[in-house]
Amino acid sequence: MSYEVFQPADLMDGISANQLRSEINDALANGVTTILIDLRDVTFMNSSAIGSLVATLKSVRGEDGTLSLCSLNDQVRIIFELTKMDNIFDIYADRQEFMHKNGISSS
Repeated sequence: MSYEVFQPADLMDGISANQLRSEINDALANGVTTILIDLRDVTFMNSSAIGSLVATLKSVRGEDGTLSLCSLNDQVRIIFELTKMDNIFDIYADRQEFMHKNGISSS
């Protein structure tokens, strides 16, 4: 399985989320099928960023890939719960849980 981890930082708005989406689309074009977005350094996320993440999820699934999130802080987790996005995305506590549940060795 080819996977790649993306780790945005600080404020995640529409602009930074669209940049992330572009980087993920490049990874998909290069044959990556499993994407993990590690949100541990994201301090705030607005609605534009969530919309862009949903569009990114659709793009990844359209390429028969998977997109997961991990390490949501409390503020970001609340946003996902209030918008019911926690039902749409695969969310893991941290990278270790993601790797364990997806059979990826930490070599």
